[in-house]
Amino acid sequence: MKQQKAVINNDKLIKGVLIKKLIRHKDERGYFEELIRKTDSFFQEGFGQLSHSYMYSGIIKAWHIHNQQIDWWNCIRGDLKVALCDLRKNSPTLNIINEFRIGEHSDNIIIKIPAGVAHGCKVIGESAELLYVTSGTYDQKEEGRLPHDDKKIGYDWFSLPEIK
Repeated sequence: MKQQKAVINNDKLIKGVLIKKLIRHKDERGYFEELIRKTDSFFQEGFGQLSHSYMYSGIIKAWHIHNQQIDWWNCIRGDLKVALCDLRKNSPTLNIINEFRIGEHSDNIIIKIPAGVAHGCKVIGESAELLYVTSGTYDQKEEGRLPHDDKKIGYDWFSLPEIK
């Protein structure tokens, strides 16, 4: 049987993907925002590691996939195009792609990325910084990789947003 190519569907979130809209408290001194609490329902898998990635303009980091690890992503500087593709064989959202734009000039959110969901990002605009929490500590056996132009996924990292 031929593998079905993934399709972008932002009307239906991939099963297990959760979004937390952040609330920014601004005044003349700057701002404060709370990112994650251990009591957040979307953080029940818990803390393993906090990591920070700095990326140059136009850089694509894709595709990553984990067997068990959960990721929570937040762009703290600059802007990222984030794509997720459900590759879990028995998932009701198999081969669905969700696409987000997150960061300073985009959606101010944290994205929860379940295990088995391929994920990646592209810096849009100038450099960007990604702050992310993982449910486990670094384990090379958990670090699955697929090429950014994987034919099975068929996602175009170079496409521009649709003009509305």
